[in-house]
Amino acid sequence: MRRRRAKAARNALDVAIREVTPGEYTEAGRVTADAYREFVRPGDDDWARYLETLGDVAGRAGRTSVLVAIDATGILGTATLELDGHVEEDPQEDGRLAAHEARIRMLGVSPQARGRGIARQLMVACEARALEAGRTVMTLNTTERMQAAQRMYEALGYERGDDRVFPDGFVLLSYAKHLSP
Repeated sequence: MRRRRAKAARNALDVAIREVTPGEYTEAGRVTADAYREFVRPGDDDWARYLETLGDVAGRAGRTSVLVAIDATGILGTATLELDGHVEEDPQEDGRLAAHEARIRMLGVSPQARGRGIARQLMVACEARALEAGRTVMTLNTTERMQAAQRMYEALGYERGDDRVFPDGFVLLSYAKHLSP
């Protein structure tokens, strides 16, 4: 375990986290969708449609912050940070976040780049940007299928909240963390 962490730390040094540029929207979308592709089960049309949403970085970049993790080979991972509005309209929400809240969405790392601490770096960068914007609570959702993500969120100090259950029975697990400088 110690060797794996040391290797991840060395590999993380080569990675920069920054805002996506318009010329990178397509690649960032591909990386994000590829990160989620393993969770799509045959015949699961909702997840297949969600891959399209994940790939549409251009469609959300104007109303959210999309961060990329890059190295000399290209984009390794992405995270979408909601500071004011949501990625998409949600009939259960009024379209704006509470003044103290930020939300991480669509965190994904290319399957070929996993194990380097990239997701953690993206999370830390999102938290820093949220604090800079005066937000004190970070929220996020994940699914039961995303076990590695759940472990990482909990290791970063996120606590479980109330799950969101959709009419078709789909469950989003909720997490939140109080941010402090």
